[in-house]
Amino acid sequence: MKILRHIAWEVWLPIVLVALWWFASANSTSTYFPPLHAIVDRSKELWFWQGTHQDILPSLRRLAIGYLAAVAAGTLLGLLFGTVRWLENATRPYIEFLRSTPGIALMPLISLIFGLGDTFKIVTIAIVCTWPVLLNTIDGVHSVEPQLHDVATSYRISTLDRVRFILLPSAAPQIFAGARTSLAIGVVAMTASEMIGVGGGLGFFTLNASTSFDYSGLWSGIIALGVVGYILNKLFALVERKLLGWHYGLVAHSQGGN
Repeated sequence: MKILRHIAWEVWLPIVLVALWWFASANSTSTYFPPLHAIVDRSKELWFWQGTHQDILPSLRRLAIGYLAAVAAGTLLGLLFGTVRWLENATRPYIEFLRSTPGIALMPLISLIFGLGDTFKIVTIAIVCTWPVLLNTIDGVHSVEPQLHDVATSYRISTLDRVRFILLPSAAPQIFAGARTSLAIGVVAMTASEMIGVGGGLGFFTLNASTSFDYSGLWSGIIALGVVGYILNKLFALVERKLLGWHYGLVAHSQGGN
């Protein structure tokens, strides 16, 4: 029953907004703002089968490869920089400089190195998504209780076991927070890179629909991007709840105790 109430609270406003959009646009004759029923019909035509294989699945594959590479690299480098203070101090200015540089602005340079194919898109996504994970991992490692380090030193726990049993569990909530931010940024980077590359994808489709004056298709592509982003966020939340169940249990217990 609690789950049903939660779903109802989450979907009632989108349902109302879609209904308002449907009836408000029913008699629209605007070229740029077609009726919602025309957009729905176009979406059925586009995404039922062929469009999914040509555009949605390639986009998801590029996003998955780039995003997972970014999470792995950001976590490993964050653990390294977070534990080796002199190395972090030496590289911090470069990290701050690079993370302040918009990843999208680097796309012309990346395209010169890797061309305009899948590698270009994946590298763009990976670069953009690395920074939130990296910085959150460093902060997570810094937030580990000093007593835990003292206990590990007293019992002569190996570096690998420290990382596995102390650093990763302690930093995991912040790592996941960075990974959630990176996922949203990754969808943006995926869309932007596909708009200037070749090989299809949702970004390429949306831009192509705009330049070919297919405005129902354009709106359909925009909605598809929103739906993809929403589903990915929900899937991430499920994984996070599963892997960090112990953390949420501790938070709930501490709040209950207070």
